[in-house]
Amino acid sequence: MLKGKKILLGITGSIAAYKSAFLVRLLVKSGAEVRVIMTRSATDFISPLTLSTLSQHPVYLDLKIDETWANHVMLGRWADAMVIAPLSCNTLGKMANGICDNMLLATWLSATCPVMVAPAMDEDMWLHAATKRNLEKLKSFGNRVLPVETGFLASGLEGPGRMVEPENIVRYIEDFFKEGSDFAGKKVLVTAGPTYEPIDPVRFIGNHSSGKMGVAIAEEFAARGAEVTLVYGPGCVETENKAIKAIAVHTAEEMYHACTEVFPSADVAVMSAAVADYTPVVTAKEKIKKTDEQLTLELKKTKDILKALGERKRGRQILVGFALETENEKENARNKLLSKNADIIVLNSLKDPEAGFRKDTNKITLLERDGSETGFPAKSKQEVARDIVDRIKTLMAHV
Repeated sequence: MLKGKKILLGITGSIAAYKSAFLVRLLVKSGAEVRVIMTRSATDFISPLTLSTLSQHPVYLDLKIDETWANHVMLGRWADAMVIAPLSCNTLGKMANGICDNMLLATWLSATCPVMVAPAMDEDMWLHAATKRNLEKLKSFGNRVLPVETGFLASGLEGPGRMVEPENIVRYIEDFFKEGSDFAGKKVLVTAGPTYEPIDPVRFIGNHSSGKMGVAIAEEFAARGAEVTLVYGPGCVETENKAIKAIAVHTAEEMYHACTEVFPSADVAVMSAAVADYTPVVTAKEKIKKTDEQLTLELKKTKDILKALGERKRGRQILVGFALETENEKENARNKLLSKNADIIVLNSLKDPEAGFRKDTNKITLLERDGSETGFPAKSKQEVARDIVDRIKTLMAHV
């Protein structure tokens, strides 16, 4: 499965660094081409000579080699995946705060490939609030954090914090590359962000959506091989994935036209944008002056994009909508599921402190047409996107 894959392995200063020799050996045996970057503190636990022998390539330690610059930018672009194993508590803290004081961190910051990290530290360090916060930051950057194992630790204690074993790391890498072809040949439409309905040339009706959830979904589909079109509203965070076709719109009407044009050729459509329900009947051509004590605006309904796509949906197309509710949450979401002819409604509550607009986390429940519902704990929006895409993959296999 890893034959021909280019793996960049980062090793930091943890006692678990001795396992990196086994990891390199397994990766090479699987057919991967492996390059190794070490921090200086990692050399206290395992020698560069051992790793260069096993990888059959020189080990990178510093930003310069014999007065010559080591091109960390090209190294980060060379790899199909970067794996940091072990990831020490110290390097984790630096990564979470964008610190760049060694070759490994410089390469990570300039890497364009997917990144996986395998933490390794003692139990109390692993359970510390700072560690949890830093791991969430890494997840929000799109990095995949491999689970730690529980067992005998270097301190003599027994508990969580052990680096996942090399055999399992290889398995995670293989699974990642399998995911990369999940949606190969499939076309996906995703909407994200708010719409702005103009009142006059200066003012508009809008909402607080940042588009983070929709962009995370678009990037997850793209990472798994799909041809993605992202229709996004103003103020939406931007995707860095150049493979995603991005269409910028402002109003609900513009989003409606973009979606109805793309949808006929799509295999999947995920409508995560927070589209305005109403728009002014008349938009003033000049700025409205503050004269009277009150201003009355006449509003009309915008076109219902999810419903329009539901009416156009053909046999094997999958249509997913979002519901952000404040009361009678599941009842309203299920009514939306049926009335809009959607296959899944992603429910999140504005009352939940870990969900809602402009947050980096979300807490969702998936409601489906067969009456089933699946709840998830609060996670980073990148992990939530993975859960949603996983469920769509399963659903597509049965339609």
